[in-house]
Amino acid sequence: MDVKARYELEFPINSSPQLLYQYISTPSGLSEWFADNVNSRGEFFTFIWNDSEESARLTSKKTGEKVKFRWIDENNKDTDYFFELRILEDEITKDVSLMIIDFAIEDEISEATLLWENQISDLKHVIGSV
Repeated sequence: MDVKARYELEFPINSSPQLLYQYISTPSGLSEWFADNVNSRGEFFTFIWNDSEESARLTSKKTGEKVKFRWIDENNKDTDYFFELRILEDEITKDVSLMIIDFAIEDEISEATLLWENQISDLKHVIGSV
């Protein structure tokens, strides 16, 4: 199995942290921009894109601030990889941004970054932050 490298991206989002949190923490919010469909059963989330399906466990969340999903294998065991969505708010300017922490194979990071850029663009359209 290829070892994946951790990378971080930050996107400015013109939104309140409370509104943004609804779109990163709920199945209905995530299915509007992150995946075609998102289902949850307790802490387990299933992300569906076209014919592909991935499962993750919500390992931590802090209301209004962040969510962290750890990918799980077919036996519902945690893998080494996760993605975290963290809302940052500048104390002085009140500017809001979304920090993404994710993993990708070293030579696929630029591809993964493009994918996140497209997804964040969709998120901005959904919340009217364009």
